[in-house]
Amino acid sequence: MLTLISPAKTLDFQSPLLTQTHTLPIFLNDAARLIKDCKKLTIAEIAKLMSISPKLAEQNYDRFQHWHANFDLHNARQAILVFKGDVYKGLDVDDFNDDDLQFAQNHLRILSGLYGLLRPLDLIQPYRLEMGIRLKNGNNSNLYQFWDNRLTDELNQALNSSSAQHKIANVLINLASNEYFKAIVPTHLDATIIHPQFLDNSKGEYKVISFYAKKARGLMSRFIIKNKITHYDDIKAFDLEGYQYDPKRSTEFEWYFIRDHKVIK
Repeated sequence: MLTLISPAKTLDFQSPLLTQTHTLPIFLNDAARLIKDCKKLTIAEIAKLMSISPKLAEQNYDRFQHWHANFDLHNARQAILVFKGDVYKGLDVDDFNDDDLQFAQNHLRILSGLYGLLRPLDLIQPYRLEMGIRLKNGNNSNLYQFWDNRLTDELNQALNSSSAQHKIANVLINLASNEYFKAIVPTHLDATIIHPQFLDNSKGEYKVISFYAKKARGLMSRFIIKNKITHYDDIKAFDLEGYQYDPKRSTEFEWYFIRDHKVIK
């Protein structure tokens, strides 16, 4: 079983490292190809391409210019320690021990516009390149075309390795956003895909509230890692911060988790 999540725009390259253990991204050479195209962009072009302010565009221009493929702990750090968005607030890696990090390395994958598919301990350098950006590269007009089926193929290899180790069927827990999951070709994925959904009680009505739903994706990832879950049915016990599995709303592949105890105003 593998869990799939998205990256974050907020990055942390300052905090002390939890571990020195690290690996290199599987698609590092492909990332270097994309960076080559990104380095040609002007600040104005980056601002328009990413729909960001000139100040942020200048920051990312500098990131592109300083990026190089010789990764070590002096110029890069592990992806799971870098990303600090809403999902990662729920994941909360600060108290992860070595066993937690190793389990995550084997059972968690992070989609990335630049790096393709990351293991948690893969080193990354600062970047911003969302999967949905229409970056022209070679004959490709966007990143979905650039990555094509390769991310799906890599997931299949990881899934087959995990299922062989635990002697269970291939299952992917999709906790990634729609923007990033579009980089995967479900029909080519040799696995059952479970799509957890998170609903909060807002004025008596259960609905998806973006911030809470994003954090819940991280909370579920944390629950899986901390409890070393390898059988997908066991995630129905997920109960962090008041969420509970709702069998009435759930279908075979879309599982709903609702939160009653905290009414959102």
